Amino acid sequence: MTTSDQRTSPAGEKTLRKKDYERALKALHVRLIRMQNDIAESGARVLVIFEGRDAAGKGGTIKRITQPLNPRRARVVALSKPTEREQSQWYFQRYIPHLPAAGEMVLFDRSWYNRAGVEPVMGFCTPEQHEDFLNAVPAFEKLLVDDGIRVIKYWFSVSASEQEQRLQDRAADPTKRWKISSIDLRAREKWSDYSRCKDSMFERTHTEWAPWHVVDSDNKKRARLNCISHLLDQIPHEPRAAEIQSLPPRTIDPEMLKRSGTEKALLIPELF
Repeated sequence: MTTSDQRTSPAGEKTLRKKDYERALKALHVRLIRMQNDIAESGARVLVIFEGRDAAGKGGTIKRITQPLNPRRARVVALSKPTEREQSQWYFQRYIPHLPAAGEMVLFDRSWYNRAGVEPVMGFCTPEQHEDFLNAVPAFEKLLVDDGIRVIKYWFSVSASEQEQRLQDRAADPTKRWKISSIDLRAREKWSDYSRCKDSMFERTHTEWAPWHVVDSDNKKRARLNCISHLLDQIPHEPRAAEIQSLPPRTIDPEMLKRSGTEKALLIPELF
């Protein structure tokens, strides 16, 4: 059975071979570690926003970005729907506590841009609230940038046919069905509405200080590599002379290599 990573793109371009993909990803992971070291040492604050339609590939890319990184300095924020209390707050308020501190990179798996897409399309906000949001975002993000936060925004662009296939794949896989929400099911017939909102979002919120970057994500593997490579280009990073190349020798008391009787008694059953 094929997966979406094995299908041919609409342009007829075949996906990367597994070994080529893994080789490229490993090289990017080395650079990501260097980038994180530079962020930590410089005290930079980096905010990366990932947006796109359902099943566009955001989560898989975020997973590959964070995979080699220190989770204490690279956090993923994926907020659930707002509570009744949060709905009464200033719209941006619930996102502010999650902004990066010095030396941190925060990745938003969806962000305040919910109000630019899913909320107006699904009727979760009024047209006036949608308009107020589009008016406020450039100024809000300008405040963040002026205070020293680097804001990088990605939109993952997936075709209608590829998105439908991925949703069908999820429905057929018991380990992935949790990814399909009731909102996803209702949204399947609203492709054009999402497109109109997306175009309006680009026109109103693409700014010099916080520009949008579009990732062609019909091919998941290429999208991951292209996005990570682009992200690395946004943040300077260099190899460090202090990077550990080898480990010094160590000595261990041979008796300490054996499990104690207490530890043996606490072992879980070996079923596999």
